[in-house]
Amino acid sequence: MERIVRGRGVAASWYGIARTATIDRAGAWVEIDDGGTAKVVTGVTEIGEGILTVLAQIAAEELGIKPEQVTIGDNDTARAPEAAHAGATRQTYMIGNSVALASRDARTKLDREIADHWNVKPEDIRAFDGEIWAEGSNLRMSMEEAVDICKKRGVVPVGSGSFTAHGTGLDPVDGSGSPWQAYVFGCQVAEVEVDTVTGEVQVLGMWAAHDIGRVINPRGVEGQIEGGIVQGLGQALMEDYRLENGHTTTHGFAKYILPTSLDIPEITSILVEDHDPRSPLGAKGIGEPALVPTAPAILNAIHDATGVRIRSLPATPEKILAALAEKRARDGVREAAE
Repeated sequence: MERIVRGRGVAASWYGIARTATIDRAGAWVEIDDGGTAKVVTGVTEIGEGILTVLAQIAAEELGIKPEQVTIGDNDTARAPEAAHAGATRQTYMIGNSVALASRDARTKLDREIADHWNVKPEDIRAFDGEIWAEGSNLRMSMEEAVDICKKRGVVPVGSGSFTAHGTGLDPVDGSGSPWQAYVFGCQVAEVEVDTVTGEVQVLGMWAAHDIGRVINPRGVEGQIEGGIVQGLGQALMEDYRLENGHTTTHGFAKYILPTSLDIPEITSILVEDHDPRSPLGAKGIGEPALVPTAPAILNAIHDATGVRIRSLPATPEKILAALAEKRARDGVREAAE
């Protein structure tokens, strides 16, 4: 066998989003405010995934204003509708849909008043980028003017929205049930280079195609995919977390190897937009699903390159060298028998 060998591996995945085997729900309030701006109140928590940017984009699209004109209010759960936890790839799906519904409720109230003011049908009202107009006419004004007229008519354009994802428990005997309302599907391909003398593996490239429903923020989605792949690479090749009898026995971060920028390959993301039919936005999510197929794809690539199958994580140089030695021994026995 050559010292440096290359291989490619592929792995597919599916992932259910929102709470598992139960009903998930979230709510939001939205008001179109003086000046044509808007405020959104929800108990959502930003943990670095960019959900506040996504919510501002959703509200702006639904209301017909600019994202920078949207303020996300205090997320204190004592003063905001329930949003529940940041996890289960549920933020865009649950809170995003709640904000969309609340925004539509607020717009309905505004449109009704402006339509009456212009003597047109509410369904003919359109709004975009801070302007509002009646389709098929020359009637047009700024959102600021529209809110002023609406409030002078005694109506505050404020809306509320609640979104629910239905799931059922699992049968204790046969496991049947419907634990999630929406699913995300994906596939990743890894190309690796293996040094058969040292056992070291270098990931040369990753290609990731994920069905995430409607894409709200493409750059944010790509960032989530790249972050998931980096975590998966660490899981596949480096991070040796040890657990015994329910207790962590890993000594510490001094010997717990994490991926650095030098370990990250070029990542190509392909966003597949298969709209979710059971949600107002058609969007789903990509937080955790991006991690699922990474390690299997890398291990399949190692097998393609070397012919050995690593069945425990991480695939350290020591494990690869031991597997290669076993393979050589088996091949030698087979040749001798022939």
